Amino acid sequence: MHGVSGPSRRALLLLALPVTAVLVALAATSHVLDDPSGQLHVTPGALTDEALAGGGTAVLSGCGALDPVRPAPWGEGEQDKAPALGISSYGYSSSGPRFDGPPAFTVTAIVDPGPRPLTLPAPVAGNRITIDVFGPNGEGRIASARGLTAKVIKGVEKPREVEPTSGGYRFTKARDLYLEIDLPARAVCPGHTREDIGRCSPADTNQIEDCPVVTVTLTDEAVRVHRASAAESVSGPKRFSDRLVAISFERDAAQA
Repeated sequence: MHGVSGPSRRALLLLALPVTAVLVALAATSHVLDDPSGQLHVTPGALTDEALAGGGTAVLSGCGALDPVRPAPWGEGEQDKAPALGISSYGYSSSGPRFDGPPAFTVTAIVDPGPRPLTLPAPVAGNRITIDVFGPNGEGRIASARGLTAKVIKGVEKPREVEPTSGGYRFTKARDLYLEIDLPARAVCPGHTREDIGRCSPADTNQIEDCPVVTVTLTDEAVRVHRASAAESVSGPKRFSDRLVAISFERDAAQA
């Protein structure tokens, strides 16, 4: 999705930032600074969060923040091997993730339930998914959204959105289902567009540290129940998290 040709940079800026977002950026000019490379940097907390048209919130107050890419845990199990959420791809396409729709920055993710199936009610984590994108080379947060919902997709060569069965989706080790999560344009911080937030710097780098880090969380009570059921044989009380966390690259984990 990164190499798709498209309109000019000016056109992309107009496409990615609706009028309201442009006004927000202009109103905050005293908090948006140019560095020698010409890149815009936003003072964390300078902007105000905004409601998204399709539900959820663009967390613009977090723009520029140098927060850890892994959120603080809500309970036990978030870093266990299963159940787990994994990012399989992310990027921008001028015709959508399946090349048949409008422009989009999309994250695709796989749910690994472990040895036992995990059923998530439809819609999957309805309005309880988050996406954060952190720029390369210590740039901080460059996009952030809360309250998103995923589409459930089946198939690789001919992917299609699937309908729930008995009110839910059953994820198994076969991994025949995966999630598509679109990042709204308004959730991108000033100085960036959906087209550029997935790019490495420099573009021809061989080092993953020079690329953005994408963090996705999915929250559902079914996750906590699944973890608790799998740990019934473990002695002692446990406060299991109801959240799955996926990170495209985590330095500490890579060095472990």
